[in-house]
Amino acid sequence: MSTFTSMTDQELVQAYLDGNNHAFDELLSRTQDNIFSYIIRVVKDEELANELFQETFLKIISKIQNHQYTETGKLQWWMIRVAHNTVIDYYRDLKKNFVVDAPKENDLSAVKGEEVIDVNRETELTNQRTLKQLVLLMNALPAPQREVVYMRYFQDMSFKEIAEELGCSINTSLGRMRYALINMRKYSREYNLNLSLE
Repeated sequence: MSTFTSMTDQELVQAYLDGNNHAFDELLSRTQDNIFSYIIRVVKDEELANELFQETFLKIISKIQNHQYTETGKLQWWMIRVAHNTVIDYYRDLKKNFVVDAPKENDLSAVKGEEVIDVNRETELTNQRTLKQLVLLMNALPAPQREVVYMRYFQDMSFKEIAEELGCSINTSLGRMRYALINMRKYSREYNLNLSLE
């Protein structure tokens, strides 16, 4: 690892593209504090900041692998921009999913108690159906990807904890999650399931 500490960010990016995952670990150690500080300063919630930080690095890995980083010498600013866009996307999705301008005739204050129970029951059934579909998709994954999805979503483990548990780098656990989501989206289309996988 001492070799990597003396390399420039650009050299580390190239080493990672050449197949050396330890190069990305060095990039992560150099940049994670600044990126996390930026995210938590914006969202002001540590748990949410951790989620968005992990999502940011999934995007960074994907963009680097797809040669979308081309700004030599400006890696940290580029990563901050990815983090910024991730935060913006989160709040945009939040607004889309939860902010609804309901007509007055749909005012929930007029809903009877038994109707609320029916709605809650319908939500519960929908959640159960979603869980079954998620498990179906997970079971179709290769074992290494399935492990990461299970630990992340069913055991609520961070990517750092997953990496320690599996004896791999954080980069590897992030990469497995990325490919798991790609595969699950593909399987979801093949099985004609209506699941939104982010």
